[in-house]
Amino acid sequence: MRTGQIIEGRGGLYTVAEDSGATHVLRAMNKLRRQNQTPLVGDRVHFTESVGEKHGWLMEILPRTSEFLRPPVANVDMLVITVAPVPVPDWLLVDKLLLFARTQAIIPVLAVNKCDITQDTHVEAARMYRAAQLDILSVSAVSGEGLDKLADAMRGHLCGFAGQSGVGKSRLISSLLDIDLVSQSVSARIERGRQTTRHTALLSGHGLRVLDTPGFSLLETPDKLEPAQLPELYPEFEPYLGQCRFLTCLHDREPGCAVAQAEQQGDIDAQRMERYRALLTTVQTNWRERYD
Repeated sequence: MRTGQIIEGRGGLYTVAEDSGATHVLRAMNKLRRQNQTPLVGDRVHFTESVGEKHGWLMEILPRTSEFLRPPVANVDMLVITVAPVPVPDWLLVDKLLLFARTQAIIPVLAVNKCDITQDTHVEAARMYRAAQLDILSVSAVSGEGLDKLADAMRGHLCGFAGQSGVGKSRLISSLLDIDLVSQSVSARIERGRQTTRHTALLSGHGLRVLDTPGFSLLETPDKLEPAQLPELYPEFEPYLGQCRFLTCLHDREPGCAVAQAEQQGDIDAQRMERYRALLTTVQTNWRERYD
């Protein structure tokens, strides 16, 4: 039995790379399907080589450190959340991605691409997330600005890139890994990105490992999240622990809320708080309806 990592899955076939760099094309054993286990790109697996057969066999999926359902990948330990001036940033999506990363102990990094066009988006991001304990990097896949800092942050991690279509994820990955990924331009008519990546693959180069995943613009709030857990995922709230009038304060509209007071004083960004309250409403609704 040998050990490797799935770097691509397509049409029921899985390409697995060993640490030596040798690759093997495998089929998954039927027992995995019976066990309701679906191999994902990023999975560490046990497998056997082909002996007199066209393909070897994927025998076992090793325990995962993290799991994404959309896109379906495993063992990511850093999420590079990417935004750009065009298309217009979806900050609610960014907040949802931050929540997802923190529920799975994944390190989030915010990369503001296309800084060669304008620095305004980076300034906006720095203002909104100034207390969020989040690295915010201004980068450009065209000019190369900031790519060294991003590469330094990514080194030693299995990284996933996430964000709206058209923000330049594929071009960033191409520049960082010095490979050629097919890219397409943003539609000027609707200011929305055309989809570049069509399937998921684990790519490597210059000591970096990246899961190139299809872009997406929607992410559901974790449906098993209790309302009381949501504030714990916001680092901005940590300095005010124990200072609210009520121990169970959700920092919504409760009287004597220290977080709301910090917002009023400008210590926590008001737009970030507005989106927090919208997500809190969604989490509360999901929690009430969890048995329906």
